[in-house]
Amino acid sequence: MGDWGRRRRREEKTLQAMVQIYCRAHHGGPQLCGECRELLSYAHLRLDRCPFGDDKPTCVKCPIHCYKPEPRERVREVMRFAGPRMLWRHPVLALLHLWDERFRSSPKGPRRAKPELQSPVGVAQAPDSQ
Repeated sequence: MGDWGRRRRREEKTLQAMVQIYCRAHHGGPQLCGECRELLSYAHLRLDRCPFGDDKPTCVKCPIHCYKPEPRERVREVMRFAGPRMLWRHPVLALLHLWDERFRSSPKGPRRAKPELQSPVGVAQAPDSQ
């Protein structure tokens, strides 16, 4: 699993902490409500299926948006509320997330096979005219 496994687990913890802060303040109670539990489950699924693998940027810097519009807006709302509060409740996770956001370069694209740049076999190329 290596570095990506540790980083992904930390991102999952950060996301869970943010959802807990939001849920406690907006829905009351020590446990996540069903709506927040469902949102967290969806976010974990999207994180597990990220096409960038080891080169994953923070979501705010990601060139593709893998969330559906409605959960994306809900996660954005959670992060807007919980982000500033993370520094007080989970300072290490907050600082590591800010570090990743600031210093992790954006990937060029998701991992996939690169197409061949050579001309197809049997196709003659036009000679250079000068």
